[in-house]
Amino acid sequence: MTALSVLDLSPIIEGSDASQSLANSLDLARHAELLGYKRYWLAEHHNMPGIASAATAVVIAHVAGGTRTIRVGAGGIMLPNHAPLVIAEQFGTLAALHPGRIDLGLGRAPGTDMGTARALRRNLEAGVDNFPQDVVELMGYFQPAEEGQRIRAVPGEGQNVPIWILGSSLYGAQLAAMLGLPYAFASHFAPAELDHALDTYRSRFQPSEQLDKPHVMLGLNVFAAPTDAEARLLFTSLQQAFVNLRTGRPGRLPPPVENYDRDLDPMAKTMLGQALSCAVVGSPDTVRQGIDAFVRRTGADELMVTAQMFDHAARVRSFEILAEAHKSLSQAA
Repeated sequence: MTALSVLDLSPIIEGSDASQSLANSLDLARHAELLGYKRYWLAEHHNMPGIASAATAVVIAHVAGGTRTIRVGAGGIMLPNHAPLVIAEQFGTLAALHPGRIDLGLGRAPGTDMGTARALRRNLEAGVDNFPQDVVELMGYFQPAEEGQRIRAVPGEGQNVPIWILGSSLYGAQLAAMLGLPYAFASHFAPAELDHALDTYRSRFQPSEQLDKPHVMLGLNVFAAPTDAEARLLFTSLQQAFVNLRTGRPGRLPPPVENYDRDLDPMAKTMLGQALSCAVVGSPDTVRQGIDAFVRRTGADELMVTAQMFDHAARVRSFEILAEAHKSLSQAA
């Protein structure tokens, strides 16, 4: 049965702050561990008022230190923002602190606007165009050091940190296939190239030391509640956040709004329909049917589930409902 994992952006809600957001992330991770979720990933975004996971490796350390068995990782680190050696040292340290529990997903996008990207990198000479070389360089730092090697990642060398390629286009699919790495597709917010990317990755995959056959994890929004109506109401927080972001007004995650989409202009409705088409929103029965249909259509090996909800208790409950739905599907299979 397809495994379930969690993608958390540590949402900062209106009226709250980053401290509460990070406390909520740890609480959700502990629940996810008890519920049987496989991984808990955090994402790198910058200059975003509603996201508290910018210092991703630090937040991973916070979550991994407060849990015991669930895998914790980055979904992902935006590698053009960093020197590969620095990431090797950071994740080598995390792997030394939490052996066998750390994942490293790598993305090619900056995770922010270009002005902020310049502030992060100071220059853009070694940016997205160097991504394949940077990935290979980073992978090399995790290998056992060779005699006479002058630059080493300590901690890092010899660490078995699984590397994933993240993407929302054919570029990441091609690179993951060529390097023989697992592939995570951002279908939860950029599903347009999903089918094409899956076909490209699977058809071109070349086995590697890390992976002998293709392995795909797909992002999926799941908003589960006791009733369809309640779930749709919870979903309006994400809808509002997307409209705000796409219209140049990023902010903290807003509270739900009754009948939010009723008065939206046609362009905003179309945008939401496209960007959030990979979403399962509803009651336990609706969720069970929705995830079953999504897995059957895509053949996903794992689902990376995200749910940006205003109310933390409702978010925890949503992941509980999803775990039960998943369990019932597993038993039926």
